Amino acid sequence: MSAAFEQLSIGQKITGTSFHPTRESIREFCEASLDFNPLHLDDEYMKNSFGKTQFGGIIMHGMNNFGVISKMLTDWLYPLGGIHRRLETRWKSPVKPGDTITPSAIITSLKSTQKGHWVSLEVSVNNQRNEVVAVGEALVEFPTKNP
Repeated sequence: MSAAFEQLSIGQKITGTSFHPTRESIREFCEASLDFNPLHLDDEYMKNSFGKTQFGGIIMHGMNNFGVISKMLTDWLYPLGGIHRRLETRWKSPVKPGDTITPSAIITSLKSTQKGHWVSLEVSVNNQRNEVVAVGEALVEFPTKNP
């Protein structure tokens, strides 16, 4: 069994690195992702309402939340020999320039099979007001070493 896996427990918390989106980082993400939706670039456009929603200015791409969660999982897993296998997320609230978001995860289950040791986690991203901006589930593996 993986020594790292043996040290894990249900309820254990993992915390990632905080991220501080700026207008510049949002613009850079537009360029990297090829997503130039005016939600992320145009303050005039964002003065309008979207159904019952009023953002009041540009917002960060939801996929940036996915990125901070992925970074947290990789930073935790890689030194322990683990592999990030799956991540599903849902966006709950917009993130704006000047916010600070921090990812975290809680281990919800541990399972061993012949091929590996599996960990399920509930993941979330909170802003500086401790409001949840994204939630999801992750599955990671600690592979069984072949002799």
